[in-house]
Amino acid sequence: MTSDMPALDSASAQAARDIADVNAVELISTVSVHLLSAAALRCGLADEGEAHQDLDEARTLINALAGLITAAAPDLGDTHARALRDGLRSVQLAFREASVIPDAPGEGPGEKYTGAVS
Repeated sequence: MTSDMPALDSASAQAARDIADVNAVELISTVSVHLLSAAALRCGLADEGEAHQDLDEARTLINALAGLITAAAPDLGDTHARALRDGLRSVQLAFREASVIPDAPGEGPGEKYTGAVS
């Protein structure tokens, strides 16, 4: 055992306490915003644009975001869910615009959860 183990145990305990202090809606919203930001970056919407663009990564992030928002929407309430759906729709449209080979309607990232986006 190294001398760092007690510090790690203490850090893990503190992290668990920090997470326990956050309610579910706030946690889901925070994770959704991180996924949304990462998807926007991968769709090329950052200042550097194409330097960070990776549509395969964006597709994965958008699918995860759509699944999370769709599953959590009943518990999030209208205000939170609407804002997250608007952000999701924006990155779905950005993906469609950035894609050289467009997906068929209803086949784009996240659309199996949200329906076709246009």
